Amino acid sequence: MHAQGPPSILVTVLILALIAWRLYARSRRLIGKQRLNKWRLWVTVTVFPLIFVVLAVLFRHFPPALWALAGGAIAGLILGVIGLKLTKFETTPTGPSYTPSAHLGIALSALLVLRIGYRFIQTSQSINTAPPPPGSASSQITLLIFGALALYYVTYAIGLIRWSQRITTNTDPTQPAEAKG
Repeated sequence: MHAQGPPSILVTVLILALIAWRLYARSRRLIGKQRLNKWRLWVTVTVFPLIFVVLAVLFRHFPPALWALAGGAIAGLILGVIGLKLTKFETTPTGPSYTPSAHLGIALSALLVLRIGYRFIQTSQSINTAPPPPGSASSQITLLIFGALALYYVTYAIGLIRWSQRITTNTDPTQPAEAKG
């Protein structure tokens, strides 16, 4: 018996809803200094891994799709570390603030918007034809991009959490916590 794939429309709607929320939130914060919001960071660190696991389970019978998701995750991890290195951190009288790299955020968001637009056009044109199988190359590219974005956001959020913990235990936030003394 052939393994039935996950419903591609459900997966697409789930991803679109999450992405729309993140794009809206991200676009508001792409430029300029932002106050640290620990609650938002913990939501990111919780929600994205959960969705990542759900997608991995849905595509468990399609190894190429899993490899795409994993490859995207590796790329996202690397981009998250780069994003943190490009971020300007500061402690202000109103609390901890940071200024993210607008170029990296805009590039990732544009890539995702382009991919979502392409998938939407592709899906709307294929209403009268048979949809591609869920493990197809088209799904793999989408999973690659989602994996990259998910791990980018998680890595970035973890970096911000670690920085906020460091500044609460250190009088000089530019120095490592071990140097305090």
